[in-house]
Amino acid sequence: QVQLVESGGGLVQPGGSLRLSCAASGFTFNSDAMSWYRQVPGREREFVAIITSGGRSTNYANSVKGRFTISGDNAKNTIYLQMNSLKPEDTAVYYCYVRRRELRGGIWRSIDYWGQGTQVTVSS
Repeated sequence: QVQLVESGGGLVQPGGSLRLSCAASGFTFNSDAMSWYRQVPGREREFVAIITSGGRSTNYANSVKGRFTISGDNAKNTIYLQMNSLKPEDTAVYYCYVRRRELRGGIWRSIDYWGQGTQVTVSS
């Protein structure tokens, strides 16, 4: 059973930093690309960052490029999102995400998994 559990959110002042964690279980960590998304009430969930399987490459939304860093720790089955120079517009619920190919009923299907989310609030 795939599980993604985020932690590390909280209240921080503008210009501050936070590190989010996403602990993964139920699948072979590092076999799939993993991502962070965020969502503000009333708006669609938006992509923040992705790390490919094996951690060979990363990519970021333009709005966070140069301020956020995604990384992974294979020994801990965990990915991280280091967020620096935080701005009020970074306030959102942050979600961990993985899409996996799984055999269901004899057919390979793409299955999306999301964590429960962690609130990040940037305010003075």
